[in-house]
Amino acid sequence: MKRRLINPKNVPLLATIGLFILMFGIGSATFPGFFSLQNFYYLLIDNAYLIIMAIGMTFVIISGGIDLSVGSLLALTTMMTSSMLEKGHFSPLVVIPLVLLMGLAFGTFQGYLIQTFNMAPFIVTLGGLYLARGLCYVVSIDTIAINHPFFKAVSQLQINVIGNNFISANVVIAMAIIIVGMYLAHYTNFGRTVYAIGGNEQSAVLMGLPVARTKIQIYALSSLFTTISGIAFTFYMRSGYALHGQGMEMDAIASVVIGGTLLTGGVGNVFGTVFGVLIFGTIQSYINFDGNLNAWWTRIVIGMLVFLFCLLQRVFEASRKKTKKGSQDSHPPRPVVAH
Repeated sequence: MKRRLINPKNVPLLATIGLFILMFGIGSATFPGFFSLQNFYYLLIDNAYLIIMAIGMTFVIISGGIDLSVGSLLALTTMMTSSMLEKGHFSPLVVIPLVLLMGLAFGTFQGYLIQTFNMAPFIVTLGGLYLARGLCYVVSIDTIAINHPFFKAVSQLQINVIGNNFISANVVIAMAIIIVGMYLAHYTNFGRTVYAIGGNEQSAVLMGLPVARTKIQIYALSSLFTTISGIAFTFYMRSGYALHGQGMEMDAIASVVIGGTLLTGGVGNVFGTVFGVLIFGTIQSYINFDGNLNAWWTRIVIGMLVFLFCLLQRVFEASRKKTKKGSQDSHPPRPVVAH
């Protein structure tokens, strides 16, 4: 039996990493200064909040679900944080845990509806999208600037990494979430159950896995990570606004798909999602370096890449089914002999 040099499950991830290297290489060959450590750090600094959100989305999509509420929940997080800090004059030590609990409760409620009443994740999280966005306007219809010394200090913090190059506090938060996400996905019963649900939920139930509990936990985790993303976004923007994060759920989903996670569930990788976000950032960086291209080209290119990776997914799934069928044909079941 021939051993394969590359595991078929790693093909989408390798394609994503290869695409990032290619795009970063094209940018480096086109613009002086593009190929620099600080420019790479800027990709992380400017997209740290999206990395955090997309990692939560990765678990949802691996399970075969979808979460459309994340962009609105990010906005609600910024509004609640800024309102409690500036209008309520609460300490960040109180505000941040309260906001995290809000996000956890929001996701748990969505997961409970999806699991208990067998409702479509698309419909439930679409309702969550409108609910969270509406609550933003209940808090305030205006922008709330954050002038708290702690948020100012964190937003202006520069951590030197290799020479005079620096990263922000948000990058450190994103790196911590990446480590947590990879650990949950690959080294816990929760992660194994998430993959099993995405592969075949009925089989996961028959194997005795805690499917019902895990499905609720998946959406709770997604909303928790989104709330952390919202706090990071508040550090980045130092304001709360009802229109923050508009359309960001699509950016997160696109990053996960480009990162090699199958929309049908069962296959995906947190590490690939990170590279999906970096590809997103590389396109934006390319446009900034050029100076003549409209920012909407980012959407156009991302849309084309999503089409490309969806096609790649179909090819991958067809190849996997063919390989599985060939394996079954080469090992036919033994005939049952009656005694």
